[in-house]
Amino acid sequence: MSMSGRPPLDGIRVLDFSRVIAGPMCTQILSDMGAEIIKIENPDGGDDTRKGAGPRVGGESHFFMAFNRGKKSVALDFTKPEGQAVVAKLLETADVLVENFRPGVLKRYGLDHASLQARYPRLIYLSISAYGQTGPLSDRPGYDPVLQAESGMMSVNGEADGEGLRHGIAIVDTMTAIHSVAAINAALYARTGTGQGQYIDLALYDTALVSLGNLGAYYLIGGDQPRRAGNGHFASAPNNSFETANGKIYMAVANQKLFVDTCKALGHPEWAQDPRFATVADRVANKPALTRLMEDVLRTDTKESWAQKLRHLPAGPIRTMKEALDEPEVKRRGMLKTYHHRTAGEVPIIGSNYHFSDTPVDDTRPPPTLGEHTDQVLSEIARLQPSEIAALREKKVIA
Repeated sequence: MSMSGRPPLDGIRVLDFSRVIAGPMCTQILSDMGAEIIKIENPDGGDDTRKGAGPRVGGESHFFMAFNRGKKSVALDFTKPEGQAVVAKLLETADVLVENFRPGVLKRYGLDHASLQARYPRLIYLSISAYGQTGPLSDRPGYDPVLQAESGMMSVNGEADGEGLRHGIAIVDTMTAIHSVAAINAALYARTGTGQGQYIDLALYDTALVSLGNLGAYYLIGGDQPRRAGNGHFASAPNNSFETANGKIYMAVANQKLFVDTCKALGHPEWAQDPRFATVADRVANKPALTRLMEDVLRTDTKESWAQKLRHLPAGPIRTMKEALDEPEVKRRGMLKTYHHRTAGEVPIIGSNYHFSDTPVDDTRPPPTLGEHTDQVLSEIARLQPSEIAALREKKVIA
């Protein structure tokens, strides 16, 4: 089967006004899918995460590097009328606009959807906000852990006798990014039939609620708070982390057949006949005894060795970041890539997880330096003359 070689969103142009995680991760995925992303950044410092704490390389933060692969950076002050005029020129050929300012901010500069709709009827305009564009909470800022707290997500995470814990990854931002990509692709498809763009209002709060999934349904249908169980599961066993000779493995033995197979693999088929462990309910009731028996066996070998012996079962080593990302399988899957960055040189970044047979993604282009593509975008897309670009630079509208 021949590959067309062109990524699926080749030819789509996106004007990206977003910063931090949810918006930039969305547009990075669109970039991998072949869309041209024009990232509009504040000439004074750019995306907030460029100045982020933690490891830096070539003057750039690891945080910025994580979410901005393959974009064109334009350092442009759209709070000035001359900047708004440049944005208007870029919008003439743009398919999508993504922004995550607080509701009302872009309206001050005539860049909200209502102001642009009549002039650019084919434009798909996606706003990411904390609590949505309307309503009493819409003016509040949104930070991932606060939304984990407010949505009930934290209440189901953590040790049974401890407090609710937040997820260490910015999981609400991450899921909002993925839902944003889905929404934009759906709107692009709808436009092929209607010829019209549309407005998409995505709230971090709504995304957090959607992600409660079966645990949300557990409360709505049963009326009870799902119980925290740390690394275990309140209604399933053995479903937990277990000690080995050199660290822990995680096993999720969720049904009877898996339990019988696990007992065999650990050299104790008789456990499956033990009345204490006969059913899931019995195993949950006698969890400490079952855990003790299993750990006595598991402690006789390493987590790596057990991962091999139990490879036909849902069991795997609990790895550090180093162990996880140094694992050869990560490279074999094409998930770890090296990017040649303008100031940092060679930089390792996790690549795209999308594998299309006919329209492969292009996740080979590095994150940009601030304003790296200002002149190129202004001359080639906004069609400005060198003298006009020089005048904008003189007035500090661009950098």
